[in-house]
Amino acid sequence: MKFVRGVWKLLVGIKDLMVLIFMLLFFSLLYAGLKSSPKPLGEGILLVDLDGSLVEQPSLPSTAEILSGSASRIREHRLSEIVQSLDAARGDPRIKAVAFDLDGFLGGGQTAIATLGEAMDRVRRSGKPVVTFATAYTDDRYQLAAHSSEVWLSPMGAVAVAGPGGTNLYFKGLFDKLGVTAHIYRVGTYKAAVEPFERTGMSPEARENAQALAGALLETWRQDVTKARPKASAGLTRYLANPVAVAAGAGGDLARAAMQVGLVDRLGERHQFEARLAELGGDDRRLPGGFKRVAVRDYAHRTAPPGGPIGVVTVAGTIVDGTAGPGTAAGETIARAIEKAVANDAIKALIVRIDSPGGSVTASERIRQAILAAKAKGIPVVASMGNVAASGGYWVATPANVIFAEPSTITGSIGVFGILPSFEGSLAKLGITTDGVKTSPLSGEPDLLAGPSPVADALLQTGVESTYRRFLAIVAQSRKKSPAEIDRIAQGRVWDGGTARQIGLVDRFGGLDDAIEAAAAAAKLGDERGVTLLEAGPTLTSQLLGMVQGEPRDDSEAPDAWSSLAPAPKTLLAEAMARLEAVLDGPAIQATCLECPAVAPANLGRTTPPTASAWARVAAWLAG
Repeated sequence: MKFVRGVWKLLVGIKDLMVLIFMLLFFSLLYAGLKSSPKPLGEGILLVDLDGSLVEQPSLPSTAEILSGSASRIREHRLSEIVQSLDAARGDPRIKAVAFDLDGFLGGGQTAIATLGEAMDRVRRSGKPVVTFATAYTDDRYQLAAHSSEVWLSPMGAVAVAGPGGTNLYFKGLFDKLGVTAHIYRVGTYKAAVEPFERTGMSPEARENAQALAGALLETWRQDVTKARPKASAGLTRYLANPVAVAAGAGGDLARAAMQVGLVDRLGERHQFEARLAELGGDDRRLPGGFKRVAVRDYAHRTAPPGGPIGVVTVAGTIVDGTAGPGTAAGETIARAIEKAVANDAIKALIVRIDSPGGSVTASERIRQAILAAKAKGIPVVASMGNVAASGGYWVATPANVIFAEPSTITGSIGVFGILPSFEGSLAKLGITTDGVKTSPLSGEPDLLAGPSPVADALLQTGVESTYRRFLAIVAQSRKKSPAEIDRIAQGRVWDGGTARQIGLVDRFGGLDDAIEAAAAAAKLGDERGVTLLEAGPTLTSQLLGMVQGEPRDDSEAPDAWSSLAPAPKTLLAEAMARLEAVLDGPAIQATCLECPAVAPANLGRTTPPTASAWARVAAWLAG
């Protein structure tokens, strides 16, 4: 009887769980229906609360991540949606002004910010004010704020622009202590991605490349800021040269110093800024802050233009094999999206929008082949580079009829490397030895316990060199140059977009709008500029679970200026560990630009599962 009672309790428990699930789904659907019902959009200030990061393609947490509570809580804002909203607001009589709240803005890359800044300039030229508030302005925040008609700063705040640069972690000393041996396979004088595993500091070649890139990025940043805000030019030069002297000139008051040199227009607390918004857009004491507003996310959804014959496929984040959701550039997912659109005759032109440091060679090639198949059907292809289109990110751009980039785009990194860690030293420290038998030179290879054999080492290096030659050939064919000419500008070196155009790696300067114009002209679409995103939307399950999970927490707003200016230590360590994992758990042969600056905290992408056999991944690539 005890057994029967136990079974009965189990069945009752399962029934109660199913009832709970169905009730949850019912009320979630009811809530979704009520929330989506049309309602007046309102009027006043178009409020752009940029808490989180600016990205080309927001990522969606998986069902498992939501249920386990491990989903990212950082908000991601799609660049194209905000730009589209600002352009719609220019001629909308309901919108009186645009306001940016940058207190929680984590950045999004110099190129993306410049694109958003151009949209802000268009709003200003239409006669509508654009106002910005922050407790503290970092490089990214100030680059955006410079495009405002009014820049507000908290009296307790600061403007602390520093320019590109910083330190990286090097792991060789740690590996030596742990007895871990990093077996490096590389081609390219400047392929600095492997240096943290074989050196304790930068090589002269890596330093030369990094210094040149940082200098070029600083110059394009200055040009963007001073063009948008000419009166800040002299003050910005003084601040970058000697910030202590500028602060001393204002008696040590950093906020006052920023105002004296023309970096900001007004000092005021948040409630004073909100009072200014009430002046511009109308007051409404029933709302927080007391001013009428329209949230940019609601506005974007209500003013989104219909789709059209120009397909845009986004390659955002680390390029990985297999399938994945948005925000990770999964080769199979992206290739299928292109193939489906081409098979259904849904598009007449294709734009490949890239914001990726590269990753898996096989996934990059899978995407490239899908693009080539589209071209074979007579569809013109345009590549549009965002913040980063390097290594594998450049690989997928090569089939395009024309490649667009911005001067601040980071590209190139045409080189290949592989890293395999082995643990013979670690085992020796523990008194553990290894032994076994072989039936061929490759039996049990690469041996990560005793170290790869000379045969395995030689074969891996051969695979890397073969991949590099193939990379050179693909780029040479695309750019109509010889492999030797490409080799001279390749070698893993990273270039800024301005230099990349001079040396022939890109064709024109321009953003996504310019790419759309070029694609429409190539496809002879006349005045048609409708765009269709070639990506899967959120599933019903993920939407329902997302409602249960709720909105991401607004943890990004810093309590004071200095906390806002300095990245949290856990963020720096998390980024470093993510890069370490990307190398050690990724494919054994990679076309990845790990030396490229990170542009979005939540857009690192997923890597190949560590359970996959390293040698199986190498063999699969060599076979393919």
